[in-house]
Amino acid sequence: MYYVYVLHSAKDGHFYTGSTNDLKRRLVEHNDGRVGSTEKRRPLRLIYYEACLNETDARAREKYLKYGM
Repeated sequence: MYYVYVLHSAKDGHFYTGSTNDLKRRLVEHNDGRVGSTEKRRPLRLIYYEACLNETDARAREKYLKYGM
């Protein structure tokens, strides 16, 4: 199972969209500062996620959420 997720930064109010096969682990990585694109935007709160059957579908959905494509 793969997940597409949206995080909200309490620091700057912006959103981050990503995908992963382990949502709990990835959230910890974001909030521990181990993800370069969000390390200075902590704390981050999960505001949305959805499950996908495979990585290809998750990446396509992530792209759609980010860019509307």
